[in-house]
Amino acid sequence: MYVVPTPPERSDSGSNGDLRVYQTWKGSNIFFLQGRFVFGPDVRSLALTICLIAIPVTAFCIFVARKLMDDFSDNWGVSIVAVAVVFTIYDIILLLLTSGRDPGIIPRNAHPPEPEPLDGNMDAGAGQTPQLRLPRIKEVEFNGAIFKVKYCDTCMLYRPPRCSHCSICNNCVEKFDHHCPWVGQCIGLRNYRFFFMFVFSTTLLCIYVFAFCWVYIRRIMESEHTTIWKAMFKTPASIVLIIYTFIAMWFVGGLTAFHLYLISTNQTTYENFRYRYDRRSNPHNKGVVNNFKETFYSAIPSSKNDFRAMVHREPPLPPRSVPGGFMSPNMGKANDDIEMGRKAVWADMGSAMSEHGEAKNSNNERLHVRDGELGELSPEARTTVDDQQSDRPGRRSSWGRKSGSWDMSPEVMALAARVVEQNQNGGGSSSGTGLVTENRPT
Repeated sequence: MYVVPTPPERSDSGSNGDLRVYQTWKGSNIFFLQGRFVFGPDVRSLALTICLIAIPVTAFCIFVARKLMDDFSDNWGVSIVAVAVVFTIYDIILLLLTSGRDPGIIPRNAHPPEPEPLDGNMDAGAGQTPQLRLPRIKEVEFNGAIFKVKYCDTCMLYRPPRCSHCSICNNCVEKFDHHCPWVGQCIGLRNYRFFFMFVFSTTLLCIYVFAFCWVYIRRIMESEHTTIWKAMFKTPASIVLIIYTFIAMWFVGGLTAFHLYLISTNQTTYENFRYRYDRRSNPHNKGVVNNFKETFYSAIPSSKNDFRAMVHREPPLPPRSVPGGFMSPNMGKANDDIEMGRKAVWADMGSAMSEHGEAKNSNNERLHVRDGELGELSPEARTTVDDQQSDRPGRRSSWGRKSGSWDMSPEVMALAARVVEQNQNGGGSSSGTGLVTENRPT
């Protein structure tokens, strides 16, 4: 009996194993150190930002602060270099705290919320999905005020007040401020404090470098009794740093002033650009002092996402098995063998006995045909029939084909006629042996 071989086992056994949340995350975030740090999709800009901070400070320490060490006594010159290095390290740490942490991502729902009854319209069509019956906007009460919250089709949830969906990170973020390309991360509830401290520290660092570059030029003027233009030509590195920090101060300094205004009024950049509180009072405004306390002294809420948690996958149901070791989801049905692309074992045996057509022998070969042995033809006859079938694909022999034609081949009819003639003669023959002898050319 033919036995279907067992399919080979899959080598990727870990594909059905347990994965962590960051490995199945549907947002656009990039994770490092197995989910301990979460960045935005534009994390490469973080390296550029670090270079824009570290390279000018390094040039300042080499070409300016090192020269000032000899001009200041009592270790004041050493402190100039130390302050620049420590301030730079502190600034980069704030940058990493802003960029490498969860800004306040709200976890997605696996399924949309239950649809609510629509007023006066409950006769929805059968083909209408439940999502289409969800209201796009709901009114909720927060801090004694009524807010309209929108439904997010991507995260399948109603966004809380002050929450918005970032199209770059593809996440809903609590108290969404903006997506900063310089830090490569969204700015939200959990990292806004560090973002402001980073911008403010960068402003102070620019002022520090800018000021001591002018101090060094002033020292050259006093020591050599020359004009300011000649002193500037003697230290081109100071001129480059002055121009660079002056431009940077306008950028980060202006950003610091703008966010000081937002903190004092308890707004976000997104809310301010959308002009949400121009014609009505801001329900989040608690006064300048309380607004600053809320930003810098309130506890940072814990993340709603455990990126290193295990996601347990349910194993698939095993298919039913049959003897022979072959397993298929279609097992147990009446047409299993047909769907597997092969005939049943007994069908193979029946077709092998039925698909015979022509007996082919040598000139002196004797063919013995007895009663009831018409189907026991030689292998050569079976080969001849198979060759005939291969010339006509899709057709079977006259015994068992589905075309509806029952015409026998001439060879089989000749053999049957000789058997009938033998039976009529009482089994006799010209040789008296009771056998039928046929001489046929090969």
